Amino acid sequence: MSNDNEKSPELTLLGSSDVPFPASPEEATLESFDNPSPDRDYWIELDCPEFSSLCPVTGQPDTALISIRYVPDRLCIETKSLKFYLASYRNCAAFNEAVANRIADDITSAVAPRGLELRAEFAARGGISLSVEVSHP
Repeated sequence: MSNDNEKSPELTLLGSSDVPFPASPEEATLESFDNPSPDRDYWIELDCPEFSSLCPVTGQPDTALISIRYVPDRLCIETKSLKFYLASYRNCAAFNEAVANRIADDITSAVAPRGLELRAEFAARGGISLSVEVSHP
């Protein structure tokens, strides 16, 4: 068993303080590590209370609480890479529904979870708040 203090060679962001945030989701990488308990179903919950993207029509910022729950299969999401990935949306102009679905798709592509639930609770704009729930499978 490896020492938890040792950096895995495939993790490029963890332990690096001089890496700039990616400018877009296309430039971001979701990194992963081996599930320490692949024979057990368990939920991992991740919350990003300071998510932001841009309205594709007005260019105004949309802010949201992004909550991710997943049951890992072989791989788990490395959280610093998730932080960088989610931050890459700050300059991304897209409708809220597209943003939530893309995040779910990208996580599913990166770690192939046994199950995934994503909830994006966008702050009210124009007096209406919007929430999007995505699940896999």
